[in-house]
Amino acid sequence: MPSPESPATNWKRYVVILALGWVVIWISRMMFTPIYPVLSEYFGGVSNTELGAISSFYFLGYVVMQIPSGLLVDRFGMRRVIVPGFLVFVAGVAVMALSTALPMLYVGSVISGAGCGTFYGIAYTITNVFVPRDKKSLATAVVNSGTAIGSGAGLVSASLLVGTHAISWQTLVACTGALALIMAAVFARSLPGRTRREGAAQRAPEQEGAESGGGLRRLFQPKMVAAYIVYFSSLYAYYLISTWLPNFLETERGFAGSFTGIVSSLVFFAGIPGALVFSRLADRRPEKKIALIVVLQVAAAIMLFLMVQPFPQPLTVAFIVLYGLLGKLTVEPIIISWLGDFAPKDSVTTTFGVFNFFGMSASVFAPAVTGSLTDSFGSGVYGYYLAIAIVVAFTAAFLLIARRKEGLRAATR
Repeated sequence: MPSPESPATNWKRYVVILALGWVVIWISRMMFTPIYPVLSEYFGGVSNTELGAISSFYFLGYVVMQIPSGLLVDRFGMRRVIVPGFLVFVAGVAVMALSTALPMLYVGSVISGAGCGTFYGIAYTITNVFVPRDKKSLATAVVNSGTAIGSGAGLVSASLLVGTHAISWQTLVACTGALALIMAAVFARSLPGRTRREGAAQRAPEQEGAESGGGLRRLFQPKMVAAYIVYFSSLYAYYLISTWLPNFLETERGFAGSFTGIVSSLVFFAGIPGALVFSRLADRRPEKKIALIVVLQVAAAIMLFLMVQPFPQPLTVAFIVLYGLLGKLTVEPIIISWLGDFAPKDSVTTTFGVFNFFGMSASVFAPAVTGSLTDSFGSGVYGYYLAIAIVVAFTAAFLLIARRKEGLRAATR
């Protein structure tokens, strides 16, 4: 029986704290996307490719840290990794705020991304280890709601404050650093130290049966590879939208610049109810997780296609909202919960680090590739078509692998 103060009884508090961590991270990620024209002017008229590289450098640092941070957490514990990680995040933000040339901004982005890269594995280790089995998907969705709130806050604050010249972009960057410093203090006081023995009572039965050995081979079983593949495709579309939708709406669909951040934020806010509803359904019908993942991915691809067509602006906004309702923020908690059923019990954080490494690799490519396609073809729509093709192809691969494993398991019973 866990004590009243043990991690097993504090999972609701952890969920709230982790959601706040995502809010701060996503404010820092999204604050530049609505103000690319401002940054371009400040740095002497740089190209779309160079602007897209700001996000790509951030995510390069973030992705590189995924597997090392998972290994460090499994060895040394959560607090000893996440607190220094957020202090590195603060250092990167400081470099960005002081940047007078674009290469210096790139350096700050890499440092900031590396610091934030310590967060993901810890967040979803907690939801999979300490949260009761019948609430795992829902808890993950609540944690993920912080990404929606932070994304919307970053977009809206940049559009309304920097876009209207109420404050400078450097001031907005400095404010995110202050928030990150506060979160480092909260993590130091409130998060659990280690993950294994403390969370054993909360693990699902199928996780208890997972093998402990096998090294890296355990992390590349077919069902895990299926999760990595589908997650990559979902994140490719998501980070394309996160970095380029405001610019696309302004330059190719005639939306007012001060309005693009608000419209784009609807993707993230609409994801909150979608994630809560579908995650609750996944908790109640765990055998339907694969079907839910596939249906949501296909629906998101359709909405992505429709939202970039030259429809009247109200219809474009409607498709943006529908994408948010059915897209990455909704499907991600279900994928994470499905993967958590198979994660080796002695390396949960490493498993999620590998998972996020492959998924977040999309965030390195999507911004720069889309910027390059825009410069080459004179329109960003081709970047969206590429994202749609990736979502459809990778989801089909996920379905084939996941269903094949289910069939093999059923045949051996």
